[in-house]
Amino acid sequence: MRIETTMRIKTILFCAALLAPSVAGTAIAQQAVPPLPATSVPPTPAAATPAASAASSATQKATEQRIQALKTQLGITPTQMPLWDAFAQAMRDNAASTDQLFQRRATSVSTMSAVDNMHSYAEIARDYANNTERLSTAFDSLYASLSDPQKQAADTLFRQQAAASAQARK
Repeated sequence: MRIETTMRIKTILFCAALLAPSVAGTAIAQQAVPPLPATSVPPTPAAATPAASAASSATQKATEQRIQALKTQLGITPTQMPLWDAFAQAMRDNAASTDQLFQRRATSVSTMSAVDNMHSYAEIARDYANNTERLSTAFDSLYASLSDPQKQAADTLFRQQAAASAQARK
């Protein structure tokens, strides 16, 4: 079960990373943003939503760390905060939704028929596609509000993540 939990967290983080790339090696970010200590992760409004409350604490922690790092890397300004908050909430909701599906799958995978297994996988794929669309829509609005240097940073971050993902698949 511990391996399934680890795989679920890795999958969620991978999905989040595809849409919110890191700055490893980028010249735009002069220094990497260190992960936040576990005790410094602030409570979020998502904690009150049913989907988020069902997410594991490890998923919530990783999501909040990713949100904070990306916010810093993009240099989000106070005037951009409403759009940023919508984007960050979409990230939280997506992580919680994916986490719930993986939790449900993990509890029944040992008794699933091959057909049930395929339907479970299809449900996860559909949810991921829907989540990606919601996150993209939220990001569209945020991106439009970014300054030219912020847009360049975002473009570089996303390109680097896509290149790293493509390289990992070789």
